[in-house]
Amino acid sequence: MSELELGCADAPLLVDLYELTMLQAYWREGLEDTAVFELAFRSLPERRNYALACGLDDVLGFLERLRFERPALDRLASLGAPFSDAFLRRLESLRFEGDVLALPEGTPVFPNEPLLQVVACLPVAQLVESFVLNQIHHQTVVASKAARVVAAAAGRRVVDFGMRRMHGTDAALKGARACWIAGVDATSNVLAALRYGIPASGTMAHSYVQAHGSEAAALRAFAALYPETTLLVDTYDTEEGVRRVVELARELGPDFRVRAVRIDSGDLAALALAARGILDAAGLQRVEIFASGGLDEERIDALVRAGAPIDGFGVGTHMGVSSDAPELDMAYKLVAYAGESRLKTSPGKELLPGRKQVFRVEEAGRAVRDVLGREGERGPGRPLLEPVMRKGQRIGAGRASLADARARAAAELAKLPEPVRALAPARPPYPVEISPALREEARNVRERVVPGPAR
Repeated sequence: MSELELGCADAPLLVDLYELTMLQAYWREGLEDTAVFELAFRSLPERRNYALACGLDDVLGFLERLRFERPALDRLASLGAPFSDAFLRRLESLRFEGDVLALPEGTPVFPNEPLLQVVACLPVAQLVESFVLNQIHHQTVVASKAARVVAAAAGRRVVDFGMRRMHGTDAALKGARACWIAGVDATSNVLAALRYGIPASGTMAHSYVQAHGSEAAALRAFAALYPETTLLVDTYDTEEGVRRVVELARELGPDFRVRAVRIDSGDLAALALAARGILDAAGLQRVEIFASGGLDEERIDALVRAGAPIDGFGVGTHMGVSSDAPELDMAYKLVAYAGESRLKTSPGKELLPGRKQVFRVEEAGRAVRDVLGREGERGPGRPLLEPVMRKGQRIGAGRASLADARARAAAELAKLPEPVRALAPARPPYPVEISPALREEARNVRERVVPGPAR
């Protein structure tokens, strides 16, 4: 199901092989001083103005539980990789006993800003790379997409319908969680609803209507069992389906309590307008219209701007897999070791050295720019990276609830400039400056570690 439910025997094996081979090499060479790794992305997708940090809770849970028990070591030994018996024995005592600083979940983040810092002995900090990337990347990508969908809906209800086309069961669970943090109102995923306390929402499928002798019989039977349900009306002809709902209302009289009709195909704006007219003419103004079917933020925005009388949206595939921008150029890189800053100068993958802090400068309650500075310097704004784990135990924002993360996302997104919250690319993009102290640190480290031209 979820990687943490694979059991203690399997969870620590959710690594890339090179993390284990480096771990053995670090131990053999005695490279065990404190290292600092930072997780950041280098650029935003073309139609994104920000990302929404998400996934921290799962990372901290993994770090708290990290341990290799004998069944995992036996399986690792069977892999055929060049691991010595001494290395496998040493893995039995491995624990994460380091510190973590992070942007709390629900914080808008921009390129080159650390979402997370891991401060631990080099071998262990290296070992957790792939899991950290996997969880933060997936949930941040989905949360970022979901925040755009919620913004486009402009206060109308949004329900996550994405499970069936998400990339696996873990992605479906964590994706529903990320959508909830971003402001989505409910999920169709029952296990996610139960696990995370998210409201569950669902209607009916076309197959239910098809299985009955007539559409009218199907709607009547479903409403009898679930009086306050939403009825699907587009299996055959949408307007006729709405008229059958009207007929059902007349038949049931005061016992009619259907809350909404759902339209899942066709010209949603025109069909919603026609449905609203039919319902209102029958005195059913309280019956809402819910739309679904291939929706994303662009289509929702167009429907809202057109004045379509739609009260809520079911959004599946495009939100669940972030179809237009399914990945961030995210990396987990060493920035300090043994008390010295480290950098990287690979073309297109340059890395600023040393531990950092992100300062958000606000004026009149509105974010105006970020400053990326050195850890410990006094920046011009509010520091965003917070201690969330110390010596392997959660502290502070590391104990935040899902409700806290959802509230933070709403509050922090509201502080962004309107062009940055908009769907269209912000021109210019939100500014992120590098502090003079960090620039100076980069120059000094470069002079120290980058070799000059060969003679």
